[in-house]
Amino acid sequence: MINGAHVVIYSQDAEADRAFFRDVLGWAHVDAGRGWLVFKAPPAELAVHPVDGEPWHELMLMCDDLDSTMAGLTGKDVEFTSPVTEARWGRVTGFRLPGGGHIGLYEPLHPVAHGL
Repeated sequence: MINGAHVVIYSQDAEADRAFFRDVLGWAHVDAGRGWLVFKAPPAELAVHPVDGEPWHELMLMCDDLDSTMAGLTGKDVEFTSPVTEARWGRVTGFRLPGGGHIGLYEPLHPVAHGL
């Protein structure tokens, strides 16, 4: 029986990204050994979208209020990589991780599944 999902972020600076999730986002974690932190992620949901080209995956974090979440993260020197886009399904932006990766951030305007 599947009991969870494990997301892996590949990084050019794993230590900096681990510190970001620990110190900036404040996510609880365990040390799996030798400083290898594994974080407790917020509730999640999964969607499957059609694509014409090569398949790919994306990590997007969800929030209840995009403006206030962005303000809080900006106060912690988080670099947002795109302006807020208003889509029929939500308000979306993204931010840069210290290790060079990108994570989407959005306020859903659709029904969410993570509370089921």
